[in-house]
Amino acid sequence: MPDGRPDMQGYWERAFTSQDVEEHGADGLNIQPGPSLVIDTPDHKIPYQPWALEFRKGIVDRFISPLASCFPPGVPRDIVAPAAHQIVQAPGYVMHLLEYSHSYRVIPTGSEGHVSGNVKLWQGNSRGRWEGNTLVVDVTNLNGLAWLDNAGNFATDALHVVERFTMIDRDTIHWEGRIEDPKVYTRPWTMVSALTRNKEPGFEIWEQACQEGNRSVRDQLELGMKPFQGVAPPR
Repeated sequence: MPDGRPDMQGYWERAFTSQDVEEHGADGLNIQPGPSLVIDTPDHKIPYQPWALEFRKGIVDRFISPLASCFPPGVPRDIVAPAAHQIVQAPGYVMHLLEYSHSYRVIPTGSEGHVSGNVKLWQGNSRGRWEGNTLVVDVTNLNGLAWLDNAGNFATDALHVVERFTMIDRDTIHWEGRIEDPKVYTRPWTMVSALTRNKEPGFEIWEQACQEGNRSVRDQLELGMKPFQGVAPPR
């Protein structure tokens, strides 16, 4: 770019799906096998507190997935969410667009501070800075209503994520997310993924109107499932 920063602009595809950030097998229908994206715990699993690990059991049978309700994916799921990604850069800003559910993030890279802690948002409040050729994004103010994946891994509104976007070649962005939530996890932990460049000629992001014709929420309500409304540690 004219300011000497890496040119990350263009269309991108996720390297991994958001079915489960932990290692998982296939179900023969909708789920493909995949490795754990968790890199810094001994068992490569999310370090849940005991109560939270118990709460997660059977979560997908009790609650409607937020993505099935067409809500934004939140962070860190934003990077492994379905559909195409686009990155646009301008002086002092990086914008990350996601075709799914009209989701987007505008990331200032100047000296702007975070908004008040009383403000809670699906996509959180992102503030970026450059460390050499790596874009570091500090994300706060998340509302705790999004899942990390289809398996129902979760956090609370105390979630704090520090992302690192590094171009390792022209067609690959290595992504790392340092995740901290003292209400749910026993320690901070790190997950990694990547974005790979979409080289399809004439490709563009379309309007993905998730709500139109979506009957999954009605069907799941009829099965007795409930909308996910976040979690809180037991007193």
